[in-house]
Amino acid sequence: MHPAQPFRVEDRATLLGFIAAHPFVTLAAAVRGRPFTAQAPVVIRHLGDGEVALDFHLSRGNVLSPYIVQGFRAVALATGPDAYVSPDWYAGEDQVPTWNYLSVEAEGSVAGLNDVELVALLDDLSAQEEARLLPKPPWTRHKMSPGRFEAMTRAIIGARLLVDRLEGTFKLSQNKGEADRSGVVAALGDHPIAGLMRG
Repeated sequence: MHPAQPFRVEDRATLLGFIAAHPFVTLAAAVRGRPFTAQAPVVIRHLGDGEVALDFHLSRGNVLSPYIVQGFRAVALATGPDAYVSPDWYAGEDQVPTWNYLSVEAEGSVAGLNDVELVALLDDLSAQEEARLLPKPPWTRHKMSPGRFEAMTRAIIGARLLVDRLEGTFKLSQNKGEADRSGVVAALGDHPIAGLMRG
């Protein structure tokens, strides 16, 4: 995460809301001294007593899959819109280029899901994403041919990242004066970052 305090986001509801809006995360882990990455959609689980987890699944052929049974620590990175910021857009002189962006990190230990939990994850993930497509009638696995869903689940493995660190960076030129920020917003026009800076 960006070290500058003006960009840091620590409000848990805001951070979890961001992950819910951007659920396709990049997972990063170092297992046996070697770095690995994978990408997967997540479902947020509220486990009680304030505990939160991110459930996900990977192809059994994924580089991280063989290590899920033994467990490991990982960081899940959710990213949103981003934009290059030219120094020419600032009112002030002697500026440097930068990048505005939004991202959230969730760190914790990863362990495997059992078969029942994997099916629940797949059902919940489909429901989560199909809800974004309304008013289209939701797809469910019950539309598949008998046995096909069960055959396909044998090719994947479910996992849960139990979150013990959650923090974000929403870098939107908060460290700049009003004139500089206005110049960036005007130059970016209808870019999502401009909308967030206006927000």
